[in-house]
Amino acid sequence: MSSTIRTTQFSVLDRSRTREGHPPAAALRDTVDLARRAEKLGYHRFWVSEHHGVPGVAGSAPTVLAAAVASATSAIRVGTGGVMLPNHRPLLVAEEFGVLESLFPGRIDMGLGRSVGFTGGIRRALGTDKDAADGFGAQLAELLGYFAGRGTAPSQVHAWPAEGLRVPAFVLATGAGARIAAEAGLALVIGDFRGRQKMLDAIDAYREAFRPSGMWERPYVVISGAVAVAGTAERARRLLLPEARSLAYSRTHGVFPPLRPAEPGPAAVAALPERERGFYEDALAGQLHGTQEQVADALGTLIERSAADEVLVTTSSYDRAALVESFEGLAEVAGLTARA
Repeated sequence: MSSTIRTTQFSVLDRSRTREGHPPAAALRDTVDLARRAEKLGYHRFWVSEHHGVPGVAGSAPTVLAAAVASATSAIRVGTGGVMLPNHRPLLVAEEFGVLESLFPGRIDMGLGRSVGFTGGIRRALGTDKDAADGFGAQLAELLGYFAGRGTAPSQVHAWPAEGLRVPAFVLATGAGARIAAEAGLALVIGDFRGRQKMLDAIDAYREAFRPSGMWERPYVVISGAVAVAGTAERARRLLLPEARSLAYSRTHGVFPPLRPAEPGPAAVAALPERERGFYEDALAGQLHGTQEQVADALGTLIERSAADEVLVTTSSYDRAALVESFEGLAEVAGLTARA
């Protein structure tokens, strides 16, 4: 087992995925329950996500859900992975995180992304469009300015209670995200567990262009993706099938559906339309699964290649009990220290 794993932080991102036959409220309760378990296992952070108009995801209000998670836990850091700035006014985001940090001091993270709504209808409902991501850099600067107490011209509006608070900010890398994170002096979250050269090049460019800020004195890299651990490689792989199937369906039908139980075998995959099958296989290729020893080897190689500071695990599955067991197995692999 690589010693690198034992010196790397491990965290959890839960998307509050809905399951076929279960109401969205159950997914939100599952998220809070998983946060409690992740805290006991010794994970460093627990983040929630933002999705709108998606039947397969109940997490549409990340700062609200983060407050529920923080209330149900006591030590683990809590944040967002992430709040999508194109959907919000920076003043409101600053105020929301100011409230969170005031209520749970020293435990709140501000993960920020550039993504816009999943469909044209959702984007219109949010009052944004496909090009809104182009303004992310300016929105980010305005948001950070509220925490720094600079206000915004011409009226010099200030955000209370955010002003003067230190809430660590992370940028989710999509497209130009890595460059923006480097120029702003923020931490980088980047996902691709295949360790492809494109990801490694983006990380290198981020480190080279990084400018120290009041939040981060040096580059900080978080690599994110799904990891499944089980007694056998096949059982671990089955844990990942529902999410891969849902993702492939969304790419070909424009709808992200609730998770379904894992298909019984390769025949179900072979029956998929060719384009959908391609997305399905691609989704699985970007995830890590296996026994503890297999996952330890794969993660050790990935961490060493990327020199990542942290691993953010994003695994979702229909079988919640098996999912919790996977996080327990990964905690053993990572050498996490259980909390009382």
